Amino acid sequence: MKLNERSVAHYATCDSPTDHAGFLRKRVERHHHHAHHHHATSYQRRWFVLKGNLLFYFEERDSREPVGLVVLEGCTVELCEAAEEFAFAIRFDDAGARAYVLVADGQAAMEAWVKALSRASFDYMRLVVRELEKQLEEACKSLAACRQSPRRSSSSSRKRHLSNPALLPLPEKPAVLENGYSTWGSGAAGSAVGSPAPGLSPGMTESPVSPETACFSKLHGWYGQEIAVLRREWQERQKRGHP
Repeated sequence: MKLNERSVAHYATCDSPTDHAGFLRKRVERHHHHAHHHHATSYQRRWFVLKGNLLFYFEERDSREPVGLVVLEGCTVELCEAAEEFAFAIRFDDAGARAYVLVADGQAAMEAWVKALSRASFDYMRLVVRELEKQLEEACKSLAACRQSPRRSSSSSRKRHLSNPALLPLPEKPAVLENGYSTWGSGAAGSAVGSPAPGLSPGMTESPVSPETACFSKLHGWYGQEIAVLRREWQERQKRGHP
């Protein structure tokens, strides 16, 4: 696979999100198939940056361009036995391919790198997408089954709503305020509760929270009756108090 060096170098140092970064010691093992032996380089401390399935490494943290790139496809990330502690390796399936042996500064750093590198390939992402698609399909089937199930009767729904004291119908008896005045007149309260508000059908009078009153404007009109009654009573008191 050919890569445009300028584009790759720009991507390595641009402001695009970084999946993982840190210092690692690196050495490269080359397997010579015909000679049946490995040739390994010495360790070099490099600054590694993981972006997607591309693992860049730089001479220093503030270097402008990477000195190398590892494309994390067709490879495995595994712990390896080495003289150095906290070592792991990136090995490729192709015979004769390079193997990168990396050494972290500690156990936590090693585990974080192995986890990040193992999830970097498109093969892993393909498995994740396949699993998410499966979960989405199951969720859609479950939702469709719920929609096809018969609904409960309106009476049972009404009982469920009215079990909440805060949602009970408006009181028919006068409610006394702290100043001694009642907020409901005997005649006015009866007419307000017994007659529908403008725009409401006669069948809507049994409860302001019944399932049939789904329209907000109808609910607004219903509860507006209480405000209208209170306003009329206040106006009458004002007239009696100021002839």
